[in-house]
Amino acid sequence: MTSNPHLPHDKLLDLLLDVVCVVDKDGRFLSVSAASEQVFGYRPDEMIGRTAFELMHPDDRAASRALVKSINSGQPSSDHENRYIHKDGHIVHIMWSAQWLEAEQVRVGVARDITRRKRAEAVQAALYAVSDAAHAVGDLHRLYEQVHEVVAQLLPAQHFCVALHDAASDQLSVAYPLAPNDTPVATRDFCAEVIRTGRALLLSPETAPQGTATATHADWLGVPLISGSQTLGALVLQNHNASVRYNEQDQELLQFVASQVAAAIERKRTHSRLEFLAQYDPLTELSNRTLFLDRLRSALQRAKRDSLRLAVLYLDMDNFKQVNDTYGHSAGDLLLQEVARRLRQCVRESDTVGRLGGDEFAVIVDNIGRQEDATLVAEKIIATLSAPYLLDGHHLISAPSLGIAVHPDHGQSELQLVQQADEAMYVAKRSGGKRYVVVEKPLK
Repeated sequence: MTSNPHLPHDKLLDLLLDVVCVVDKDGRFLSVSAASEQVFGYRPDEMIGRTAFELMHPDDRAASRALVKSINSGQPSSDHENRYIHKDGHIVHIMWSAQWLEAEQVRVGVARDITRRKRAEAVQAALYAVSDAAHAVGDLHRLYEQVHEVVAQLLPAQHFCVALHDAASDQLSVAYPLAPNDTPVATRDFCAEVIRTGRALLLSPETAPQGTATATHADWLGVPLISGSQTLGALVLQNHNASVRYNEQDQELLQFVASQVAAAIERKRTHSRLEFLAQYDPLTELSNRTLFLDRLRSALQRAKRDSLRLAVLYLDMDNFKQVNDTYGHSAGDLLLQEVARRLRQCVRESDTVGRLGGDEFAVIVDNIGRQEDATLVAEKIIATLSAPYLLDGHHLISAPSLGIAVHPDHGQSELQLVQQADEAMYVAKRSGGKRYVVVEKPLK
């Protein structure tokens, strides 16, 4: 194929994929090649007479003005970048090569569209940034903050929130608003639809249902937070800048970020569940033996340091085996859960209640002035736990036998106090139950 040597230069320029333009000192377009329609969305005749700064992203104007000043002073630039707003509203990333022609008093520039490359770089950066944050940050709220920072570098994200769905209660809560007093940007109907369908939802003023805020002045983009087969919630953006619009590429990018966030939420929940199971009884949600002894050890350290007293109350439920044998283990579990609930009501917030195994419970009554303070708590527990139980349609009667050991009289270590209280409890049980017994002899 041979070229046509008589083809005018402007026609040759129109064959280029890059935009070649000539602007005056103020940045006003004097000549633009045909590629402008592909890159900026505007035909050359629509650009001529307008300034580059009119079409440029507002956040890039100040830096670009400073760079233009340098170019106009005789320092050509071959690789500076900035962003423009495409005619249809999306952001276009441009790499410029520009030089000032002093004699003609014009600036000649070649604009290359690098949007696809920048988006690929942005996705890569988001992958690393969100992945790093998801693995390094233990606090989910801090993770949401970091994800917000990452997303804001890619998309209009002033209004950003994380909405979580509690499947058990079918309740929606906003886990991360923009600020503590910020009104959630996601309307609940839109969020509920994203969570219900497990699909992204992109709305514009043209496509949003009439009567909603989005229908009048905002773009709304919500993507589901999916872990396995479960939708945990939604990641939501709302944009009030009429000159910048969300598009399907933004949706894909946000969905990618959401997948990382969902994985981090699930990891955090799994970690929290494992931590809970390591320290709490899953049936009653009381402290288990390990956590109970750890808290007792800490309470004893404070008591020894400040010359304080504390008591350990050890109890189990009379006739518990009979309840299990008569009504089944499910009824026994319900009884234990109700015992745990009533026990919490009998003690202060600062005291610790634990389930040490089977139907055996223990209480740390911290910072007491005298032994009688512990016996008053024991009397309250016996009265409260002896009241009839209505569980799963059955009326059940059970009562506690309880032993009391007091520091420093009956033990110096957590194991001594628990053992002494346990033995006193068996004395109470052998004496007929539904009573308390204080350790008789001080520890030698």
